[in-house]
Amino acid sequence: MTPTAPGTRPSEARQRLLATATRIFYSEGIHSVGVDRIIAEAKVTRATFYRHFPSKDDLILAYLREIHEMDRGAVDAVITTEPRPVAPLLAIATFIAEHIQSPGFRGCAFLNAAAEYPDAAHPVRQEIIAHRQWFLDTLTTLMARVEEETAESAARHFVMLRDGAMAAGCLFDPALVSETFLRGVEGLLRITAERQSAESAG
Repeated sequence: MTPTAPGTRPSEARQRLLATATRIFYSEGIHSVGVDRIIAEAKVTRATFYRHFPSKDDLILAYLREIHEMDRGAVDAVITTEPRPVAPLLAIATFIAEHIQSPGFRGCAFLNAAAEYPDAAHPVRQEIIAHRQWFLDTLTTLMARVEEETAESAARHFVMLRDGAMAAGCLFDPALVSETFLRGVEGLLRITAERQSAESAG
């Protein structure tokens, strides 16, 4: 993929290609969508496409990085505005629940992509793993503010609750799935906070 020079804005054609791919990849899947369709819907020439994305894989990686940056921006904003230990974790859970109930929701973009790219050595799979590691590391850091000793296991528990909710949210009633997910996170945080209080008292 051709990098964008620091301090410059991506070209309008590149932005249009990425926006088109993001919409179609998320709604219909990755393997089923060909380059020709993306070129046609983005209204660019084939030469323009390959100038910005030498291969379809380059476009897929850019798509996943775009989703990652959106997720990271939302999480970072929550962490900045919610200084209390439990508050950012509840805010992240609320953000996820709202996403599940949003129009056009089709599950987690990264889990969907993982189902299409099972090869652990593939660059797309590596991008998925990097995103999930970032999310787990972020939750672990936040959980450590609540109770340090169990932060890693609590963060993994949160991720599993999130994965289940994202999978179920496009199969069943998204409002009910979101409510169940939020209650699960609240219970996890309550148990974690109670453990910390007990250790402090002891």
